[in-house]
Amino acid sequence: MTSPLEQKIKITGPSVITANRTADGAVIWRTTAKSWSTEIADAAIVRTVNDARALLVEAVGDDVGAVGAYIAPVEIEDDGAIKPGNLRERIRVKGTTIALPVQPAQV
Repeated sequence: MTSPLEQKIKITGPSVITANRTADGAVIWRTTAKSWSTEIADAAIVRTVNDARALLVEAVGDDVGAVGAYIAPVEIEDDGAIKPGNLRERIRVKGTTIALPVQPAQV
């Protein structure tokens, strides 16, 4: 598998960096504060290849807090709301598509 940093980056519109949180697998987005958020509304928006590459390099470097970082397209609504830009991201933002088993409480 090719590293995200070695792949040719193509930006056709507003994009964000997304990954999964290592602690629990939650979908997260890279913020302008160089942290992660579970809210897509907090995501840093990039519009150029250079900005996307810089944010991706920074995100991949945070391999303790997040794994599998990549660039994802988004749409910006007229009111400024950020919406997922493709089917995969629409599914990810809504959470799992199946019911997950409940873990027994740790004593």
